[in-house]
Amino acid sequence: MSPSRISSRIRRIKPSPSSAAADRFAELRREGRDIVNLAIGEPDFDTPAHIRQAGCEAIERGETRYTPVAGTFALREAIAAKLERENGLRYGPREIIVTCGAKHALFNALSVTVEAGHEVIVPAPFWVSYPDMVLACDGTPVIVTCREEDDFRLTPEALEAAITPATRWLVFNSPTNPTGTTYTEAQLRALADVLLRHPQVMVLTDDIYEHICFDDAPPRHLLAIEPALRERTLVVNGVSKTYAMTGWRIGYAAGPSDIIAALDMLQSQSTSGVSSVSQAAAVVALNAEPAFLPEWVATYRLRRDTAVRMLNAIPGIRARAPGGAFYLYPHCGGLIGKRTPAGKVLETDNDVVIHLLEAGGVMVLAGTAYGVSPHFRMSTATSAQQIEEGCRRIAAAVAQLR
Repeated sequence: MSPSRISSRIRRIKPSPSSAAADRFAELRREGRDIVNLAIGEPDFDTPAHIRQAGCEAIERGETRYTPVAGTFALREAIAAKLERENGLRYGPREIIVTCGAKHALFNALSVTVEAGHEVIVPAPFWVSYPDMVLACDGTPVIVTCREEDDFRLTPEALEAAITPATRWLVFNSPTNPTGTTYTEAQLRALADVLLRHPQVMVLTDDIYEHICFDDAPPRHLLAIEPALRERTLVVNGVSKTYAMTGWRIGYAAGPSDIIAALDMLQSQSTSGVSSVSQAAAVVALNAEPAFLPEWVATYRLRRDTAVRMLNAIPGIRARAPGGAFYLYPHCGGLIGKRTPAGKVLETDNDVVIHLLEAGGVMVLAGTAYGVSPHFRMSTATSAQQIEEGCRRIAAAVAQLR
């Protein structure tokens, strides 16, 4: 296909590394390769039975037709109740829209608010899609590197320095992908104080990992800390990670009515309403007590601790224990400059990741894709056996280096 037929906004973005990794894993498996996949951020638990049953019952009731573009009223009510119950945030159903996953909500939010010349602050390490979403919407991503010695947190000083008259949004994700970083109330308060001084800056909160948190108490929401930011904040979340419902494709956004109306209009001309069956299941997910969640979070914590212990025993790799999510972001700078048995010098974290795949049969993702090197992202959303085997393979691959 001729590049001249493809728009400039598409030519300026890259394919998602996460999606590419999933495709590559499937390809290697078809070739008969034995690969331990520690690249994909998808819970290995099944969707809980009562939620699956709700989807089946919706089908049997004939709830298989179009829904309102913004989502069924029942689901928007359930989302509103969840936000008030769990986050201390009050939204009416008309201030909420249901989307095809949280990723859809994030992209559409940028689509309806960002134009050429607008800047969007993206703390790094970042989820791989944030900068490319901004570019696809004709905006300019402003990458703010967060230091490892600060646990990869965005500091108020770094935020203040990044804001200009052209700043449109701050994208704020906690717990974060890829580092699992969380924020204390005092740290959120300090960021809110900066934002209050710059009323042109809107805040896009990506809360998709909120319940996968290893702190003693779940962190409060930025808006609960500073309600004055409500009219310029869009809260984005979904059911994929908390409820192991990745394939059901349910996300949502809550925020100012003018932005929600614009999202509704865009969605009406693109995807229209979300799957009716998935929405019925999501109602039950959000309204029912998540009795399974403490056990799941405890399992994620044990997996995290196992991976941190095993990785820190490998010369050249340094891993910190994150406060949430199901990822590690180990530093692999000690491997840069080393040589493989074939004579290849590892010059980047991408070279390290390729060596781990080719020599060790373990798949992780290079930190280059997340904006901070030399690191790699490792998912712990898989069994302890797979994590242990993956870490053993990483150790064996590293032992080959000279």
